[in-house]
Amino acid sequence: MSNKKTGFDEVESLLQEIGAKIEELIEKGKEVGGEAKEDIEKKIKDLKEKRTTLEEEFEKGKTKFEKFYQEKKGQMEPNLSESAGHFKEGFKQILEGIKTLLGSK
Repeated sequence: MSNKKTGFDEVESLLQEIGAKIEELIEKGKEVGGEAKEDIEKKIKDLKEKRTTLEEEFEKGKTKFEKFYQEKKGQMEPNLSESAGHFKEGFKQILEGIKTLLGSK
């Protein structure tokens, strides 16, 4: 099996990192007081909204891609099956040719 990440895995990982950073900022924001605290809270709220939007857009894109992939897979499956049959038949013919060559010596 391959340990290679897909594009979707990488984006999901990135979204998780963003969430962790937001939580880290929240903890740091609790330690700050006054006007800076209000500014940090506003930025955290904005980041959370953007993260939610990113997650929603990511899920829409992922769903759309998976649907497209399944449609194309369904269209290509008959061609792939036919090609596999041709490949097997060609391989059988090669084996018969080799047997004939070896048998004629």
